Amino acid sequence: MSIGDDTYAWRRDLPHLEKEGKSYYVTFCTRDRRILSPSARTIALESCVAGHLRSYFLHSVVVMPDHVHLVFTLYRIATLAATMKLIKSTSARGIGGGVVWQREYFDRILRSDEDLRAKCEYVVNNPVRAGLVASAEDYPWIWRSWVEGAEAPVRTPAPHKVS
Repeated sequence: MSIGDDTYAWRRDLPHLEKEGKSYYVTFCTRDRRILSPSARTIALESCVAGHLRSYFLHSVVVMPDHVHLVFTLYRIATLAATMKLIKSTSARGIGGGVVWQREYFDRILRSDEDLRAKCEYVVNNPVRAGLVASAEDYPWIWRSWVEGAEAPVRTPAPHKVS
């Protein structure tokens, strides 16, 4: 349902709001709060990073044992619903084993650069607050645009051999 020239709202189990040019804080959880294996967390992280500089600018992401936090800004070519569907379906196919994620996700439009920075810090420090590591630097399933993104902004697949 359109609620303005640049704002769109819809509802499934949770309400969702999309506004052009805004940044989002999104959380989605595993079905039945299933604990992801280390390899499954890697697949989930790679699925989130894959759209960086393509459909959205990814500011930060962390894959926790049973949920994922992302902060990103959508490009005009992408929608929130399509982006989340792609991330969740791609990672679920890679992880295998049936339904991986809960059907819904929580999203919030961030209101300012200050709020964006605060949410990125929250995402980065989530594993520390959860007692999984002493420092965010020690957590392998984290990605930050200002650290990992500066090193390799887009992960490109290995070249295929032509037979």
